[in-house]
Amino acid sequence: MNDAADLFPVDPARRRGLGAAAAWMMLAGLGAGRAQAGGAGTTGPAPALAFASVQMTVEAPLAVPPGYTARVLYAWGDATGQAAVAPWGSEVLASPAEQRLQAGMHHDGMAFFPLDGRQERHTRHGLLALNHEYTDERLLHVDVASLAGGARTAEQVARSQAAHGVSVIEVQREGTGTAAPWSVVRPSRRARRLTANTPMAVAGPAAGHALLRTAADPEGRRILGTFANCAANATPWGTYLTCEENIQGYFEPPAEPDASQRRWGLQAGGRGNWARWHLHDERFDLRRHPNEFHRFGWVVEIDPHDPTMTPVKRTALGRAVHEGAATGVSKDGRAVVFMGEDSRFESIYRFVSRDRIRPGGFAANRDLLDHGTLSVARFDAQGRGRWLPLTHGQGGLTPENGFADQGEVVIRTREASDRLGGTKMDRPEWTAISPVTGEVFVSLTNNSQRGKPGLPGADAANPRAPNPTGHLLRWRHGGDLAAETFQWDIVALGGGETAGDAFSGPDGLTVDPFGRLWVATDGEPMTAAAPGERLWLPRNQLLACDPQAPGGVTMRRFLVAPPGCEVTGPVITPDGRTLFLNIQHPDPGWPAPGGRPRSATVVVTKDDGGVIGG
Repeated sequence: MNDAADLFPVDPARRRGLGAAAAWMMLAGLGAGRAQAGGAGTTGPAPALAFASVQMTVEAPLAVPPGYTARVLYAWGDATGQAAVAPWGSEVLASPAEQRLQAGMHHDGMAFFPLDGRQERHTRHGLLALNHEYTDERLLHVDVASLAGGARTAEQVARSQAAHGVSVIEVQREGTGTAAPWSVVRPSRRARRLTANTPMAVAGPAAGHALLRTAADPEGRRILGTFANCAANATPWGTYLTCEENIQGYFEPPAEPDASQRRWGLQAGGRGNWARWHLHDERFDLRRHPNEFHRFGWVVEIDPHDPTMTPVKRTALGRAVHEGAATGVSKDGRAVVFMGEDSRFESIYRFVSRDRIRPGGFAANRDLLDHGTLSVARFDAQGRGRWLPLTHGQGGLTPENGFADQGEVVIRTREASDRLGGTKMDRPEWTAISPVTGEVFVSLTNNSQRGKPGLPGADAANPRAPNPTGHLLRWRHGGDLAAETFQWDIVALGGGETAGDAFSGPDGLTVDPFGRLWVATDGEPMTAAAPGERLWLPRNQLLACDPQAPGGVTMRRFLVAPPGCEVTGPVITPDGRTLFLNIQHPDPGWPAPGGRPRSATVVVTKDDGGVIGG
């Protein structure tokens, strides 16, 4: 087998290509066994979880174990570094033009792209790409009275659209030691913001499809914007995949939504349209432009190294309430993408590219995700499962059943999955691939509706009805991520039914270079128990999980988040010494007392410069 560094050399001019983190993914996908950890040239067992579990009774607004420090790195309103902008002011409204140069609201999925040369033992420099999922209009515009009755001004709509999308920022350590703090590089020629109005290309089987054509884009190949961006991931060729999730709240539906629109939750009379963009941007009024709705709900690929690159909506990966796009490599070198769909009774998907990954970064793989096979997962009893191809002409996906072509199959992925019998899951969210074992993990955050009259009951992979606290599930492909069948098991159940610290609402996932799973939560506060008891979970958290521990899976609480927020977007640098994560929708008083609360990226390091969690 070729070494991953030979397959994906770093471009010395632009540091493109694999990067150490993606190299682990490559090695795991090819079944190479334990990958080199952190590019440090070491192999062997993962370091034991060696930190004191943080107790839920802490009073600190954000708590990490003794010997660690957490710092706010990049909060809503901070400059990206691409151009000068006025400093954040807690009571000053940014103009739409200023907001396009600042961090957006509600930070979510994130990926890190190293810029260090391959001779560097430790990670000191890189790019962070992160999502801005949605806005709190009351905080964004301050004047709550002006929003009464769903009213919006043109400036408010423009500001809201500018606060969505994606940031790409350049970050580096400020000193030479492994414990030196991180900061955002300003100015930076690499920095970039994408918003709900950034031009994007469309590729794959739905490109140019009749259902994507609009008056403004009669060819169906040029879309303005991305929004509702939730989970994300890096690809082995060095690009960023951002997932468009709950798009349905941004459109004014027709008086009577059709069956497909209802399947997405569009409601008669405009109920559920909280964004109100249609008042000043007519493309969001489906009574006038019904096909605009089909142009969102995709996985978008971005080259973070090139701020001039036109992002591409990869329609071959299907249209869904996308959350999760973990990308690995098959035994024969093809790209394999695992995706969750964060909605009750929706499914888990996999895409396997037709072609092999080529060396040379995005330039050499610019159409890799446009050709391949999209499948839906069926979880059978006794821990077995199968991938069911969503291919036009197969399994009833025919014109007679309403699927005219492959473009319509991917546009109507949900309906296609229904016809094939994909397993209805408990809100499958993030996916993650172990660089050590090749196992794939998914977080199933909860499902309060399972088992209710007329709805699916418990099954092997979703064993609780209802399921208020969620669970973690994993599967294995026998050494090849592209295999047709897999073996699955449940890693841990939420609500205290697991070894170690209790959790609820598992959401964001990442696997570190040693194969340890990190689990961020987005659960409702659980305060019915007495303080100190197992189910006293008044705040969300980040937990470390060792799925290969000799005594069985263990969970240990690493971080307790500020009140009111969720923890999301965890990512660990290739050397294992830095953890980046996002704090989303905190209560007032964080990150600074007074003024508006701000979602923010936080960086956690060990005071002695050591490996996170070790």
